[in-house]
Amino acid sequence: MSRITILLADDHAIVREGFHALLKLQPDMDVVGEAENGRQALKLALKLHPSIVVMDIAMPMLNGLEATKQILKKAPETKILILSAHGDDAYVAEAMAVGASGFFTKQTAAHVLPEAIRTVHHGETFFSPAIASRLRKQERESFESGRPKTAFTLFKLTSRETEVLQLVAEGRANKETAAELHISIKTVEKHRQSLMEKLDIHDTAGLTRYAISAGVIENSSHKTTDC
Repeated sequence: MSRITILLADDHAIVREGFHALLKLQPDMDVVGEAENGRQALKLALKLHPSIVVMDIAMPMLNGLEATKQILKKAPETKILILSAHGDDAYVAEAMAVGASGFFTKQTAAHVLPEAIRTVHHGETFFSPAIASRLRKQERESFESGRPKTAFTLFKLTSRETEVLQLVAEGRANKETAAELHISIKTVEKHRQSLMEKLDIHDTAGLTRYAISAGVIENSSHKTTDC
């Protein structure tokens, strides 16, 4: 039986260490790498080709949803299991929209993680028990009422716009953003202008608030810098 190779992506070392220790005990699993931010997760996923990436949503430099989107575009055979402190419908819907195979909340008992990984590895979808129960209830209510279920969809931005939004919200100046993304300052300015027009938001503080509300960054992880 082939072993399941796993990449852990979370900006908290203690979370990675805990999951690594748990998965090390599984006879059919190997943790082949760890990433502390979304950009590193993208790089390692394309280099190591793990079976599964356990991906946190709120990470520096590139959030987990955008990292998922870019990984699956280049390595569609990889399965992504989203890990988040939040199990709101909006987060779950967005994770499924970018191609994730499952959604696991940090509040879920740790022993469920190996089950989630095996489920996703076998080509099925996995949700934390509380989320699965809520989804079943929504489906039942939708069927009984005769109304189609309404999906929550966040505002769609391009991958590059999402990357720029995150770096702006993290307090990076245009010059820093350009260096990180290997593009010109002029191109960064163009993307910032496009973001403001699409979102009808006209200052950095507003973009930051939007990034927080959309789950691109966490409230505690930003600082606002106008440039």
